[in-house]
Amino acid sequence: MAKNVYGLDLGSYEIKVYDKKSDTIWKEKNVIAIKEDREIFAVGDQAYEMYEKTPPDIQVQFPMENGVISRFNDMQYLLQNLLKKERHFARGSAYVIAVPTDVTEVEKKAFFDLVVHSTARAREVNIVERGIADAIGLNLDVENTKGLFIVNFGGATTELSIIAGGGLVLNQLLKVGGSDLDQAVAQLVRYNHDFLIGHQTAETLRRNFGVFSDDDNAVMTAAGRDLITGIPQRREISINLVRAAVKEPLEQCVQAIMALMDRTPPEIRKSIRRSGIFLTGGVANLPGLELYLEEMTGIRTHTAIDPDICAVTGLKNIIGSKDLKKLAYSMIEDNYRWMR
Repeated sequence: MAKNVYGLDLGSYEIKVYDKKSDTIWKEKNVIAIKEDREIFAVGDQAYEMYEKTPPDIQVQFPMENGVISRFNDMQYLLQNLLKKERHFARGSAYVIAVPTDVTEVEKKAFFDLVVHSTARAREVNIVERGIADAIGLNLDVENTKGLFIVNFGGATTELSIIAGGGLVLNQLLKVGGSDLDQAVAQLVRYNHDFLIGHQTAETLRRNFGVFSDDDNAVMTAAGRDLITGIPQRREISINLVRAAVKEPLEQCVQAIMALMDRTPPEIRKSIRRSGIFLTGGVANLPGLELYLEEMTGIRTHTAIDPDICAVTGLKNIIGSKDLKKLAYSMIEDNYRWMR
């Protein structure tokens, strides 16, 4: 038997892990710092603290891009170090990995290979679509439902999943996520105020403002650099500016949601209108997002209690249930023989 079982939700900016042996969920930034293009300097949260603050000889990189693995060796090294770091990591363990819902089979297999071909020496690796994991994490009846709509707002992507009868009916992966919202905020601050703020400052503005609230006079002080004088300063940024910045990326998400609804079979669409849209992912915590989407789509919207760990909570439930384990599958089965 496997020594332990891990559930892995590998996001573009954050890794979430469920450890069955200790029955805990932990998360860490999906970042690696490399010195002089060859030496691993730091990984995880420690590397993220260096983001936008490093000297020229150290590069802070994200091994995943748009929800898929773009730097395989870096991702493998990062994951192995995080599993060992102050935790009871055991070789020969089993893994269940949440994968994006709308990527190629080759891109899915990269997640599988990440663990199979590593020093972890995994005994067993199974994968499950993230939309399914999210629904299980929400305690929804995936197998008997007539229609569910899950929207996972992540750091780099937004995943739309329509589920019925225990499987995915339609899905779409949008290359719009929290980083796009932050970039939009930074760009608008620069354009309106000739003031340069970093990614983390833009993220703080986006996270802390209730951008869809009625408080039009709210302001927040942000640190940055005056582009005219070149002098570091602190300035007040208004909620209206942040609200205007995030509007366009979110409108893309709304349009995609409505387009997917239009493609949905009538009976499933009817069920979704009854049950509503369910929001998961780290960006789902954006204050007022639930109300905004409800008003824009005309469909009742619900946010998971802990949206950032909803998928890995679903993996936890799948690992712990004999009935739900069948929702995960291995890529060494006969259907995937052509990939070996």
